[in-house]
Amino acid sequence: MEKAFEELQIKDDFMFSVIMRNPKFCKPFLERVLGINISSIKYPKSQETIDISADAKSVRLDIYVEDEKETVYNIEMQVTENSNIPKRTRYYQGMIDLNILEKGNSYKDLKRSFVIFVCTFDLFGEGRHIYTFENRCIQNLELGLGDDTTKIVLNTKGTMNDVTPEMKKLLDYIDGKQPMDDFTRELDKAVQSVRKNEKWRLDYMTLQMNYQEKFEQGVEKGIEKGNQQSALRMIETGKFSSEEIAFYSGLTLKQILELEGDKS
Repeated sequence: MEKAFEELQIKDDFMFSVIMRNPKFCKPFLERVLGINISSIKYPKSQETIDISADAKSVRLDIYVEDEKETVYNIEMQVTENSNIPKRTRYYQGMIDLNILEKGNSYKDLKRSFVIFVCTFDLFGEGRHIYTFENRCIQNLELGLGDDTTKIVLNTKGTMNDVTPEMKKLLDYIDGKQPMDDFTRELDKAVQSVRKNEKWRLDYMTLQMNYQEKFEQGVEKGIEKGNQQSALRMIETGKFSSEEIAFYSGLTLKQILELEGDKS
């Protein structure tokens, strides 16, 4: 069951997406994760707001930003363990590069990029808070490919002493614990503010309605496909009339006749 809007936390992808669309929060978030200083970040026009009222089918809840050095960052919150995150990082990386090349740039113009997944579970089971991946030579792990791509998987439930205290407080807050420093307290205030925003409430409800419609459409298609398979089996026996097959399968006579035509 989907959460009520008033119960959303920063680890819920809608809330995370709304808050990280504000550079006041996104920039220090990236700085803590990567241990770097960033002068400024900018958002493509399509990422400045979640405009799902006009076309909910096109909504995206991951965050895509660039810094002053034109480094690209793609961030997504992930709370379910059944997603194929490694393949999704590959897909996101491909979409970043394709977006750059579609603008007429040469592959030489491909930007440095970071694909970051914030997970509320330990995807790799090693107890780390952060898993960082770069392309390296298997025969010589000291030899990097130099393709300027990095993929990071964060784990809010890490047990190792492998990140800074500030990073640990950030991951703890995302995991549901109380804010413990100025930045996480600011994030918590932002969460409370979003919960009181009627526009975001409407957008959230619209998005949930869209998800429900897609689910129902999927169920209907599944039922119809099952009915078609039953009808095909009956047709193959040659023991039933078209009318009988329609009656028992739940399909229309027209649909049965079309199936019979396909089989002939």
